[in-house]
Amino acid sequence: MEVPEIRTWVIFYLLSFVVLLVAIFITTQNDGQRWISLMLVIVVVGVNSFLLISELKRHQSKKAFMRRMSKFDEMEGDRDSSGRRW
Repeated sequence: MEVPEIRTWVIFYLLSFVVLLVAIFITTQNDGQRWISLMLVIVVVGVNSFLLISELKRHQSKKAFMRRMSKFDEMEGDRDSSGRRW
């Protein structure tokens, strides 16, 4: 990962942690607002899962692309039209 991507993920997970803390705070209060905290937890877990799955798919496609490119370089590599190496 590049440095800007890591910073974005750190900020995202810090915000997620704050939302979970707010959900815990709402849960501990006896105001009958537990459905709000449940919705917050579901949203945070859902968004985190979605982003994790999309990152894994992006990484796999990038890896497959690099694998295809390396095979292309091996086949087309340092050979002229007669098949000899330079």
